[in-house]
Amino acid sequence: MRTYPSFKAAACHISSVYFDRDACIDKACDWIAEAARNGASLVAFPEAFVSAFPVWAGVWAPVETHEFFVKLAASSVDIDGPEMARIRRAAKEHGVFVSIGINESTPNSVGCVWDTNVLVGDDGSILNRHRKLMPTYYEKLVWAMGDGSGLRVVDTRIGRIGALICGENTNALARFALMSQGENVHVSSFSPRFPTHPAGQPAYDLEASIKLRAGAHAFEGKLFNVVSSSYLQPAVIDMVARGNPAVHRMIDEASRSVSMILGPDGAPISEVLRDEEGIAYADIDIARCVVPKQFQDVVGYYNRFDVFDLKVRRHAHAPADFGGAGGDGANGANGEYGERAWKGLPEAEAVN
Repeated sequence: MRTYPSFKAAACHISSVYFDRDACIDKACDWIAEAARNGASLVAFPEAFVSAFPVWAGVWAPVETHEFFVKLAASSVDIDGPEMARIRRAAKEHGVFVSIGINESTPNSVGCVWDTNVLVGDDGSILNRHRKLMPTYYEKLVWAMGDGSGLRVVDTRIGRIGALICGENTNALARFALMSQGENVHVSSFSPRFPTHPAGQPAYDLEASIKLRAGAHAFEGKLFNVVSSSYLQPAVIDMVARGNPAVHRMIDEASRSVSMILGPDGAPISEVLRDEEGIAYADIDIARCVVPKQFQDVVGYYNRFDVFDLKVRRHAHAPADFGGAGGDGANGANGEYGERAWKGLPEAEAVN
């Protein structure tokens, strides 16, 4: 008889140490250890946790933000670099899976940064690297577009895990691409604030949109959704505002993000964190995904595949193709993990 895994998940509602990747890694390792001590097998961190979400792009003109972009690029992370190696060691040491958002750099360009989610296995291996397909609104001024190479669900001992970043959770086709691979544990990572209008005007309600999108994906896929969002420290608001009261108010009054875990019916099964840092925990039993599939299984009987036809292109972008396997082309320059990722393979070795 088939059995289903059960485990405890941890959604971290945590602030980045802006532009300090080493401090962010220190903090992540400490929180991984704490979540593991509390019995978690999956620990999720927010979008761009290492080392900053570009909130400044929403409140300053582009010509006034070069200083922030230079700092973000300088604190970005190489997928094969020492910062990710520390996260991998922590995951292996504590025997947990870790989902973490990074500003990912590339040796191909000192100014190219992706908004990336990395899934690390409990053996320290990198299981998947997903670059945000389309940066949202003013994020396009900061992040490069990703590709479909990371639209993958990873089969693990705790379930089939997939992830999308912030606004991607609104993209029905991206969500369906993961559901169609048997996803039963989804990680949604979000920013701390997302200012869209001057202070005092009706604006984008980030908390409401997160609850709506996360609940919809959990309900449609009959799956668990682990939502991890950043918390924005007052000192960061002060730094970004640069002493301008109008900019300070615009960020301060923007709706706050929330972190939580939802069940297959779309309802929260953990506390909802908003106003301070903390970790939301919930027990996940994949068996709870079975009965709801009787009612509506959108990747099974409750669909018309003779009517709808979704094609997903999972090749990776590269600036040039110099031809030949094993050459020194641009794909190889993306790092040891990069070339294997396009083939959907795990790394050859876990960390020591």
